[in-house]
Amino acid sequence: MDLTFTHRFVKVNGINMHFAEKTPSFTDNGASRPPPVILFLHGFPELWYTWRHQMVALSSLGYRTIAPDLRGYGDTEAPESADAYTSLHVVGDLIGLVDAVVGDREKVFVVGHDWGAIIAWHLCLLRPDMVKALVNMSVVFEPWNLKRKPISMFKSFYGDDYYICRFQEYGEIEAEFAKVGTERVLLEMLTYRNTGPILLPKGKSYDDPVSLPSWLTEYDVKYYVSKYEKSGFTGPVNYYRNMDRVTINFCFARCRTWEMMGAFSNAQVKVPVKFIIGDQDLTYHIPGTKKYIHEGRFKSHVPLLDEVVVIKGGGHFLHEERPDEISKHIHDYFLTF
Repeated sequence: MDLTFTHRFVKVNGINMHFAEKTPSFTDNGASRPPPVILFLHGFPELWYTWRHQMVALSSLGYRTIAPDLRGYGDTEAPESADAYTSLHVVGDLIGLVDAVVGDREKVFVVGHDWGAIIAWHLCLLRPDMVKALVNMSVVFEPWNLKRKPISMFKSFYGDDYYICRFQEYGEIEAEFAKVGTERVLLEMLTYRNTGPILLPKGKSYDDPVSLPSWLTEYDVKYYVSKYEKSGFTGPVNYYRNMDRVTINFCFARCRTWEMMGAFSNAQVKVPVKFIIGDQDLTYHIPGTKKYIHEGRFKSHVPLLDEVVVIKGGGHFLHEERPDEISKHIHDYFLTF
């Protein structure tokens, strides 16, 4: 497998964004037409690198594949203020990226996972004119609920030790992670294989040995560690610190006026979508999620939802656990457009 990629930087939305790219060695869609573009959006605690298998596979099938390090991750610039990590900021980065490297008014295919899935949903809400179709994994779309904030909801489900709740206090979790060490933190997250919630109580012991799953190599770990030791965890964790803002008021920054946001409370994603989730993914076991997916509410909010795929035995990092299977799902879906 050819794991060579082109790495570039582009100035977008006030920051320098790094992205990796792999272009096809051939096109079968006519000499005068550029290859279709797939934009891959990673989650936490990942980087552009999480999509390496899909980029190789799909570029060999004639796609131009692009995967950025999102704002605050890896080699992309990380603004200091936690306020600079709302969904509006990150979607703005992606619009700038597409305009700069693909072309103004050009539509792209999008693939997202975890936080990348959340950002992909919001990209489709804000700029459906830019997206041909979406394959999203792990995190479902739910419209704004002005009566329920995410952090309060998670506390009611799992308590104060739930990792998202522990991420809220600026600097606190970063100090704990510094004591534990970057490699151990990443291993804890990347090898987590439990349908229950991730709990990070203060004083948690990290003495138990960690075994690498078959899909994660020592080289992969070293790559992730090298980038997180350089950029730190603050940027990625800042996404979680904006969750209430992301869900309730990402279009209006600090404005929390109920009347203004009422217009968005029933917004739908009107882009063709295929959704994939593992039946062992912890997100699939968040209270109410299975019912939401399988009893029609998901489809009511995403009317162009063409297919839901639940992969038996699949965990959270499906695209790394089962790269060939996921690449085929992506290709089979995008081939219909």
